[in-house]
Amino acid sequence: MKEFNLERTNIVKIKLGEQPIKLVKTAYQDLKIRDGYLVDEDGCRIGTKGDMYHKFIMDKILQEGCLDHTPRPHYIDFYEEATYIKEKNMIIEKNGNEVLLDQTAIVEEKEEGIEVKSLAHTLSVNDGIECTYDLSKGESPMITLRPIAIKTMVAEILWIYQKQSNDLVEFDEMLGMNTWDKDHKINNWWKQWPARDKNGIILTNEKGHPIIGSCYGGTTFPRNMIYDEVIEPIRKNRDGRRNITCLWQIDDFQKPHGLKPCAFLTIWNVRHEWDGTDYLDMTMVQRSSDFCTAGCINQAQYVALQKMVAKELQIKAGKFTWKPVNVQIYDRHLDQAITMLNRKPIDCEAIITLNEYKNKFTEFTKDDVKIDNYPDHIVKEKNKQLKFQLGV
Repeated sequence: MKEFNLERTNIVKIKLGEQPIKLVKTAYQDLKIRDGYLVDEDGCRIGTKGDMYHKFIMDKILQEGCLDHTPRPHYIDFYEEATYIKEKNMIIEKNGNEVLLDQTAIVEEKEEGIEVKSLAHTLSVNDGIECTYDLSKGESPMITLRPIAIKTMVAEILWIYQKQSNDLVEFDEMLGMNTWDKDHKINNWWKQWPARDKNGIILTNEKGHPIIGSCYGGTTFPRNMIYDEVIEPIRKNRDGRRNITCLWQIDDFQKPHGLKPCAFLTIWNVRHEWDGTDYLDMTMVQRSSDFCTAGCINQAQYVALQKMVAKELQIKAGKFTWKPVNVQIYDRHLDQAITMLNRKPIDCEAIITLNEYKNKFTEFTKDDVKIDNYPDHIVKEKNKQLKFQLGV
């Protein structure tokens, strides 16, 4: 067994004027890895390659990660029909429970209850992580440690690179859950990060739809990024080494924008193997990864993108490499991380596949990407979904 050193984390939290963390468990099983996969006590392979990397990274963060002192986002908690005792910096919930608040918490009393904004700290590492999957051999970053929202992750990557949109209503439309005309609400996970003007007012486009401004789709559209910077250059010269897309554009950030890109850089190369087969390899660089919530999602959606580009170019998808820099677990996700480290993955191949009847990048929809050999019903039953509060 391994132990997460909660005490040293709480010493820093208390020095920062915040309440210590309480965890259900701090111990988890040692990892056993052989030939790039997890193995059980009998030495038999279990889970996917994504499961192996997922546990390896969570273990590394828990053992080596450092706590940030100046967290950027915050958590929002709402206590319905609660009372705020300012002198004690305490919330009395409607059931009588007492909740001590951090000294740094921002409290707003509303008609329906009390809203509390608390700093969102992370444990993070800045080195030693790189994940590579050979797509031609059926490897993938899909995990079985918890269910993954496959349709949403594919729709997002198409929203950014195919539709090249920064319109939040268009993202809802791609997900088949648009309610804008009815109630003016956004349903996708980007609803927390619309672009705002200097007065904090949400920006809208000519359709009156909220947008994320000059980032992601706002960056890809002016550049026609996938076609002009990847597909057409490779079509002209398979040996080019300048097939790069970059969402990190400083000039764009001088304009109103929402969340700055996390996964921001792709590098594409064709490999002429000795057996005469060409493979399209791709590396994705990520400046920051909220690992428990999106680590698998970011990797899997870029694998889907790589496969779609390869299909248009009529080149086999080769190796996908993920190079994250700062990889973090939020302190409110520590229970969930330890839970996943103690879970037994489901043994399967979990291959990301595309609709065989479509060949152009512009033709694919979220429904054209499937996960073959993935027992989602068993995953949902044995490794149930976990709740992850977002740092907003």
